[in-house]
Amino acid sequence: MRIKDKNTCPYADYCGGCQMQGIPYAQQLNKKEARMNQLLGRFHSVNPILGMQDPYHYRNKINASFAYADHRVICGNYVESTHMIVESKDCQINDEKANEIIESIRVLAQKYRISIFNEDTLKGGLRHVMIRVSSSGEIMVVLVCGSMSVMHLDELVKELKKKYPEITTVVLNQNNRHTSMVLGNQTKTLYGKGYITDQLCGLDFRVSPKSFFQVNKRQTEALYNTAIRMAHFEGKETLIDAYCGTGTIGLLCAKHVKEVIGVELNKDAIKDAVINAKNNRVDNIRFVADDAGNFMRSLVREKKKIDAVILDPPRKGADRKFLDALLTLSPKKVVYISCGPESLKENLAYLTKRGYQIREIQPVAMFPFTNHIETVVLLSRTGEKPR
Repeated sequence: MRIKDKNTCPYADYCGGCQMQGIPYAQQLNKKEARMNQLLGRFHSVNPILGMQDPYHYRNKINASFAYADHRVICGNYVESTHMIVESKDCQINDEKANEIIESIRVLAQKYRISIFNEDTLKGGLRHVMIRVSSSGEIMVVLVCGSMSVMHLDELVKELKKKYPEITTVVLNQNNRHTSMVLGNQTKTLYGKGYITDQLCGLDFRVSPKSFFQVNKRQTEALYNTAIRMAHFEGKETLIDAYCGTGTIGLLCAKHVKEVIGVELNKDAIKDAVINAKNNRVDNIRFVADDAGNFMRSLVREKKKIDAVILDPPRKGADRKFLDALLTLSPKKVVYISCGPESLKENLAYLTKRGYQIREIQPVAMFPFTNHIETVVLLSRTGEKPR
């Protein structure tokens, strides 16, 4: 049942970004828990979902798109499955300071008559803004434009820095392609270091414009602590962190195991992961830029013993090539972190028919007011007793 009260987002009927707006948070959790039971209950009992005490303003990474309407600059979110912008100044899931900065950029773009990108002609200036906010208060502003040279952009940046001293870096990114991707390939640091540092479970992580870093820190810590608890490491294990990104979960696991090998196809993410390991003085982890499935098959050929694998694949899940490599490598424990319940169901069905048994399923409500659910699943080889 949907209700409307003072906390209901005024843009909910138009935006589509939050599919559960108007539903009380406790009811959202019940619906998500029921969905996970329906999808995964046949494999194993599902733990009660982990929710948030305060489900508002949790997003530390925010994207806003810009356009002209009635001869003025507007910004906001795209209506779902379209490129029509819904103007919004106070999104209830975005960081509040980020909301304020985005509106200031809109006003400054109007003030300085900065050109706005036209998606039909693929010409013009300001197209998107990305804001990233660290838990220590550092803020990165990424101005995504159709060109690396935009008239009056310097004046906008100068005034923005003066108004918001907590902005520690401003980056210009060029994206003039016909694409739904926010960022293009070319970047230039206009101010600061070009990255911010965020903290997660006591470690520091370098976050660049293209870095993957979970957008809800509080629930990410709950998610990763759950994964480490489930794995019940004894300190002697060799662990593979597959789809490792910038190395977050692998670095957090490093103090619990003998050795960690992080594998990630994105070379930029691997560069950040290496820096993160150095900055946190973690010396029992190494990173490999490779397809995780290919890399695991190479370990089989080398007869390298792997005790555990943690994987955190994209929403579409792990592909058959990866799963077959995992089965061939045959680690005792597999900790699967999923952001796609349907693909998780398919992957679990494949693994449980081929020698693995599910030991625990823990859903985590990472994104309040949306349909998205993260899940941690512990599997072990059939016949292995969990410790």
